[in-house]
Amino acid sequence: MPLAIAVTSLDLVISPPDGQAPDAAVFQPPEAQPLDTAVTQTAVLLERCGHVVALYPDSLPVPYVRRLHTIRSVLETDRLALLPVALPPLAVAVLARQLRQLSLSDLSPGVLASAARLLAHYVYAGAQLPGVGGLDRVDVGLGAHLASLVPGSRFGVLVNPARRLFRVGGGGEVPAGPGFGTRLTVARARPAKGDDWVLGTLAPHWRVQGVQEAPLPAESGRWWGSRGVVEFAAAIADPTVLYQLVSSVRREQCHWCGLELIGDRCAFCAGPLPRADGTGDPGAGPGTGRTAGARTALAGPPGRARTALAGR
Repeated sequence: MPLAIAVTSLDLVISPPDGQAPDAAVFQPPEAQPLDTAVTQTAVLLERCGHVVALYPDSLPVPYVRRLHTIRSVLETDRLALLPVALPPLAVAVLARQLRQLSLSDLSPGVLASAARLLAHYVYAGAQLPGVGGLDRVDVGLGAHLASLVPGSRFGVLVNPARRLFRVGGGGEVPAGPGFGTRLTVARARPAKGDDWVLGTLAPHWRVQGVQEAPLPAESGRWWGSRGVVEFAAAIADPTVLYQLVSSVRREQCHWCGLELIGDRCAFCAGPLPRADGTGDPGAGPGTGRTAGARTALAGPPGRARTALAGR
C-alpha cells in the first residue's frame, strides 16, 4: 500500500460492502493523547506507508485541527496531507472508505490524495430531522421553523451536491438523486419506528444498489443541530468505477514536490499549478494559478468523469 488513509475518530471508519479495503489510521484528539505520543505514532505510520492522507470534517474543533498541523510541523514532512472536507460526518466516513478502497490500486499518492475533492462531488449527503431549530447548514425560513413546532413533523435536508430543505411524508416531493449507481449508507440516532422514510421512500426513488447501516458518528448530532438525526450518504461503492472516474481526469505534476496530482493544487505540499503563462496569483504562497483542465476538474464533475459513469 503506497499510503495510509487516516481519520479523526473511530466512528469515521466504516467497512466497504465487499470488505476489500485496508483499515484507516485514527488520530486522537489532543485531550486524549500527549503530543509526543501522537508525533511518534505518526512518524511510525509514515515510515511504514510512505504517505498519509488525513480526512476530517471542516467542523472539527479548532484545538484538534491545530494538533494535526502541529504534528505535521514537528515532523517537518510534506508526506502528511491534511484535508478538511465540507461534508457531514457520515459522508466524510464514506469518502474515506472510497479512498481506502482506491489505496489498493496503482494510483500514486498524489493522485489519490487530490482525488478526495473530485469524489466529494459524487457524494449525495443529507439527513432526516425531527425539527430545524438547531439547523444552520441550510437557509431555514419562518414557515419551516413554525412547522417544526408541530408534533410529528419531519424534515429532509440535502447538503451535497446541492443544498435543499423539504418536508418529509404526506406525499411530498423527493429530491432528485444521483444519475449513476450508488450504495446508500445510513446512520441513526435511534432505531426506526413506524414509517422509515429513508429506506422506504428515498432509497427506492434514488434507485440505490444496496443499503448499509452504520453507527452514527458522535459529531453528527452537533453538525445537524439535532439529537434525532437519521443521516444518509449515497456514493459509488464499486472500486472499479471509482478507479475509472479518477483515471479519467488529466494528471499534472506538482512543480514544488514533484508528485502527480489531479485538480489545481497538491494535497501534500499545497503547491498550486501555475497558470498557462507560468505565473501564480500574487500573495498566495506558491501561487494559485490553475490550468483549464484542472479548473474543469474541480468546478464540478468533468466531462470525461461523467462519461466514465455513463451506464453505471
